Amino acid sequence: MNDNKVLLNIDNRGIATVTLNNPDKHNAFDDGVINELTNIFNNVAANSNVKAMVLASTGKSFSAGADLGWMKRMASYSFDENLKDANALANMLKILNFMPMPTIAKVQGAAFGGAVGLVSCCDIAIASEKASFCLSEVKLGLIPATISPYVVNAMGLKACRRYFQTAERFFANKAQQLGLVDEICAVDVLDSEVETMLNTLLQNSPAAVKQAKQLAFDVAYKPINDELLEDTSKRIAAIRVSSEGQEGLTSFFEKRPAAWINK
Repeated sequence: MNDNKVLLNIDNRGIATVTLNNPDKHNAFDDGVINELTNIFNNVAANSNVKAMVLASTGKSFSAGADLGWMKRMASYSFDENLKDANALANMLKILNFMPMPTIAKVQGAAFGGAVGLVSCCDIAIASEKASFCLSEVKLGLIPATISPYVVNAMGLKACRRYFQTAERFFANKAQQLGLVDEICAVDVLDSEVETMLNTLLQNSPAAVKQAKQLAFDVAYKPINDELLEDTSKRIAAIRVSSEGQEGLTSFFEKRPAAWINK
């Protein structure tokens, strides 16, 4: 299994860990890795037992982005072949971005190019102090096209207008300032910081967490009108009468842990 470039582990708590496992090449990805990630993300998304997913990697680098051999092959592709290749990456990123359960990017080192897209697609990003980031595409005469919707959402338009064009390398503190990273810690406590976040998530109703994530997508940037107010009112009414909604309210008033805790 350790020869695989992508690993999947699901523990008895329902935590899925997807690990990029090609440290000799700084976890760079190619069309094969993209296909593996697509299949794994789809399988995790369809698994009702999974409560949260961590995206991690082995070695010193989170991911160097596109593999050099893959890029060399792409250089000789026709437009249609390049389009097919780009669509595969775009599809993988879309699946990651819209995973039904919470996702955490665990970033221990450098995340370049497309790897910034992977981080941007996760709900929460926890990075070590040694993490660094670079949208390096323009150095190669390219643009960060397929990752751009997610990176702009994460970092904002103004920051992207700069970093898309300059290809500057920036570090964890700047990434946190821009909104790409949520938490920063020392390398030796990165695992425990991710565990702390997972334990926080596991205290909450799995059904409510999934609906809360979808709620954020559905109401973002929408006009606050009667249609939106009716929709959100229906959502809270429906979840109040759901089994987990009833259990959450009952356990709160009875001052006991909800049934989903430590389950």
